[in-house]
Amino acid sequence: MILVPVSNWLDKLISESFLSHYKAQVIHNGINIDLFKPIIDKSIIYKYKIKECFIILGLTNIWSKTKGLDDVIKLDDLIDHNTYQIVLVGLNKQQIKKLPKTIVGLPRTDSIQDLVKLYSHAGVFINPTWEDNFPTTNLEALACGTPVITYDTGGSPEAIDEKTGFVVPKGDIKKLYETIIKVKEGNIKRENCRLRAEKLYNKEDRFQEYIDLYKSLL
Repeated sequence: MILVPVSNWLDKLISESFLSHYKAQVIHNGINIDLFKPIIDKSIIYKYKIKECFIILGLTNIWSKTKGLDDVIKLDDLIDHNTYQIVLVGLNKQQIKKLPKTIVGLPRTDSIQDLVKLYSHAGVFINPTWEDNFPTTNLEALACGTPVITYDTGGSPEAIDEKTGFVVPKGDIKKLYETIIKVKEGNIKRENCRLRAEKLYNKEDRFQEYIDLYKSLL
């Protein structure tokens, strides 16, 4: 048996566990980079009533404290609302009702195309997650040319490098805000984000790694 962790972080945990006597091979998650690509379409901000300013985007399937919802609300207290706009996607109705009025809260988007447009229009994608393995949202943002800021959680930092994003300590809201300012000042080139996704996270390439592994076992 060969174990296939999707992050180096998980691979390390395996090596420290009762499964350590099994061989392991890391194969990172991949995404459809033909679907997730930069698409600049301003109609998306009018559709969801988003201000025309620097958009701080957050997205997850289920928002909770461990996904950083409380931290994003604290971040909203720090930002200049004339300059920045926080947009959260994936909230339920109750969460949207409880959000500060300065945050745009959305349920799941109407389509993948809308999601791609939101990623592409965002100035930065933030992932203040407290528990994670190797989230594909980071990869989707990169593929759309959007820099990523993530907490130093699990394998989440593995998705980026110094040319495509930043890693901040868990729960350090002030550092998160300061890092967003860095991104706004142009410290990250969007083309580098897209190139990293093309090089490392094309799902076809990752599928091929699985096929090659299967063939090696025959």
